[in-house]
Amino acid sequence: MGQLSLALILAMSTWFSASAVIPQLRDDWGLSSGAAAWLTIAVQLGFVVGAIVSSLFNLSDLLSPRLVILGGALGAAAANAGLLGADGAASALPLRALTGFCLAGVYPPALKLMATWFKKGRGLALGVLVGAITVGSAMPHLVNGLGGLDWRVTVLATSALTVVGGVVGWTVHEGPSPFPRGVFNPRQAGQVFANRGVRLASLGYFGHMWELYAMWAWFAVFFAEAATPSGDPSSATAYATFLVIGIGGLGCIVGGILGDGWGRERTTSLMMLVSGACALLIGLLFNAPTWLVLVVGLVWGFAVVGDSAQFSTMITEHADQAYVGTALTLQLALGFTLSVATLWLIPVLVEAVSWRWAFAFLAPGPALGVLAMRRLESLR
Repeated sequence: MGQLSLALILAMSTWFSASAVIPQLRDDWGLSSGAAAWLTIAVQLGFVVGAIVSSLFNLSDLLSPRLVILGGALGAAAANAGLLGADGAASALPLRALTGFCLAGVYPPALKLMATWFKKGRGLALGVLVGAITVGSAMPHLVNGLGGLDWRVTVLATSALTVVGGVVGWTVHEGPSPFPRGVFNPRQAGQVFANRGVRLASLGYFGHMWELYAMWAWFAVFFAEAATPSGDPSSATAYATFLVIGIGGLGCIVGGILGDGWGRERTTSLMMLVSGACALLIGLLFNAPTWLVLVVGLVWGFAVVGDSAQFSTMITEHADQAYVGTALTLQLALGFTLSVATLWLIPVLVEAVSWRWAFAFLAPGPALGVLAMRRLESLR
């Protein structure tokens, strides 16, 4: 469990490399706020395309997951290193998209590979894996709080870490409960959601993803404007955002424990009820004491990702066992597509209705997710 979690933290570090150095890139490249946001969105779009291609060719079910992880990590490291030759958004965006494309060969196969080691306790195992990614997602904010290195050093370092992560992942063999090996069948991607259990688990995941990345991406801006009169980001804002996102790692572990013992549908429903309530509440606290905004943010950060791994675990339990990798990859592809929509939507809503109500538009996602989970629980 620990070895694969380490591999995923290292290999996925290129996802967040540009986020960590955006303040420096703004100076060196003259990036606008919109162009800076697209450096993150491009990775997500690339991931979506890569995941769809992987699903159509059943890569995670035809090839050993550890080989797919290694190939994806090497490709992501090379694309990320290409930023050293970029001179602005026009040349950087295709490289960021290619990085995301290659990382689609890292994340879904890692979930499948981890699942082969656990039948009992699988929810906790995948929770630890997703929790590791969550902490990695928070790291750029810690870097910004401490004062970043030269952006070229950061890019080289994350590329090197991704190579190491791919090699570490390659050393992890399938566990004692491997899934049956699939055969090439491009129609499997279209048949994934014919399975009602997979369909409902995915609907719950889509509601979760409607909220997750928009909260992660825009909390720092919200907190800066709520906590300081000028609205300028500070080290305190960076540290607060690191804590709010990073506490989700603990949420994933708690979610895994509850999912295995209390039930995945109940656990995901509880997490989404809490996170949806925080989305509705936190904007109303815009002028409240900073400590209160931070407390609600910490609760939100804990719950907003605490259910994530349980949706993947449900897929491993409900999907055709020969095509678990295809089902996982397609679920992630569509979920990340939704996240791009809300990443774009939040700043538009801030202009229209202010921070007081902008985050509230994320709440329908978890609400619909809860309904899907109630239906899935009735199937059991």
